[in-house]
Amino acid sequence: MISDVRVKGSLIEVYDASSKRISYMSQGSKDLVGIASNFFVIINGSLIEVYDEKCKRISYMSQGSKIVRGAAGTTFTVKNGSLIETYDEKCKRISYKSA
Repeated sequence: MISDVRVKGSLIEVYDASSKRISYMSQGSKDLVGIASNFFVIINGSLIEVYDEKCKRISYMSQGSKIVRGAAGTTFTVKNGSLIETYDEKCKRISYKSA
């Protein structure tokens, strides 16, 4: 389970509940935009990417005009034009509503 994800220098580091670093990866051009209990969300160029606690990419989708609003529990939300969309860790849209 992920307790925190931090950008330190050129690394993105993942920590567990006892503040122990459990994994890390190079930051490169990646921007950390959301942290949930079992995954975190990155913007990498024109992609929205979802990674697990071991920094293994679970899924990805095109960013297009989407703006990631945050992540919590088992989902993350994006603003896409006039819609607020909710996605699971596989980048499958679960729901949407007018913003």
